[in-house]
Amino acid sequence: MMVQSRPEVDVVVVGGGIGGLFAANALIAHGLRVSVYEQSPALGEVGAGVFLTPNSVRQLERVALGPSVEKWGAKVGAGSRYFRHDGAPIAPVQVTDSSGWNATFGMHRADLVEMLASALPAEVVHTGHRCSGFEQDGEVARVSFANGAVAEGDVVIAADGIHSELRQYVAPPSRPVFHGSVAYRGVLAHERIPDWPADSWLMWLGQGKHFLTFPVRAGQLINYVGFVPADQEMKESWSAPGDPDVLRREFAGWDPRIESLLRQVQATFRWALYDREPLATWTRGRLTLLGDAAHPMLPHLGQGANQSIEDGMALATILARADRKTTPAALLAYDRLRRERVALVQRGARENGLRYDSLYADLGVRDAEIAAHAAFRKRLYDHDVVPEAQAAATALT
Repeated sequence: MMVQSRPEVDVVVVGGGIGGLFAANALIAHGLRVSVYEQSPALGEVGAGVFLTPNSVRQLERVALGPSVEKWGAKVGAGSRYFRHDGAPIAPVQVTDSSGWNATFGMHRADLVEMLASALPAEVVHTGHRCSGFEQDGEVARVSFANGAVAEGDVVIAADGIHSELRQYVAPPSRPVFHGSVAYRGVLAHERIPDWPADSWLMWLGQGKHFLTFPVRAGQLINYVGFVPADQEMKESWSAPGDPDVLRREFAGWDPRIESLLRQVQATFRWALYDREPLATWTRGRLTLLGDAAHPMLPHLGQGANQSIEDGMALATILARADRKTTPAALLAYDRLRRERVALVQRGARENGLRYDSLYADLGVRDAEIAAHAAFRKRLYDHDVVPEAQAAATALT
């Protein structure tokens, strides 16, 4: 049972991606009034898979979305493995928390967005609203949009991604950090590769490159990602077209299973890998940042969406104890609660990328670190943001 808030608090969420839509679900579950504004003419995601882990699935269950995750996701199990580039096994993949609870799912991004959006009342989401400005006077915050609309609220949540328009009103300008790699990504129908396991997360590690697969959409599709060095900096994008022949050449001579899968690829997307240095603050007055607007991270821990979901539940839990006067203090409590954990995950994703790309003189050391990394993942997956958010909220009253 969610704690019911004082009903006068109005929240404006800018951004209709995974972070913004989950935050809206969590806020509504806690009794707050919410409006979501998305710049695209319709909700949706291109790209391919996203990986959900126990630390976020327990939050999705709290807003009654557990059955939808089970329906649309594809649970991965004990067959999940790391391999060297030639197929030699390295170690199993940690897919449970410390208690043994397996709540790790591959999901298509479009399915996750649809699931989150469908759970909201019809009047909550407003598409075709591109943020163009922001102001606040201490009593109210206002977001203006390119179509001439203005939205007012007691709180504005910037969930508008790595290129956030609203970040500039919270933190000094900064450039995203390019990490010299490009991800080729896409999905294949499982029926085209029927021998491929539909219940396993599998990764192959080679010099400067790595290759990942996991199932999505109840195992009907296999999501693949090939991480390769980039010759030049590219604009961050989910949907830049890639050349399947280039992708095949990058992994020529690897495990024959990869070569067999890539022979089936007819179209692929390229995604340049960026993150940002951790911010000193996410909040100013009645405006706060969430998800990639606050902490874009590399995908090498599979935690981008998961940390955004944690953000949304932490923020909703704290705001449920606030009123119009105390919401700025509540936002600062959220800020203090989340920044240290997320910075740790951001750094961990960078470090794991070096392991995955085999940037080690001694691969035996790399393999030992990969095996030992299960302990880190258990701690990551064990985390439940709600008790600490409740404690932070209690301190406000």
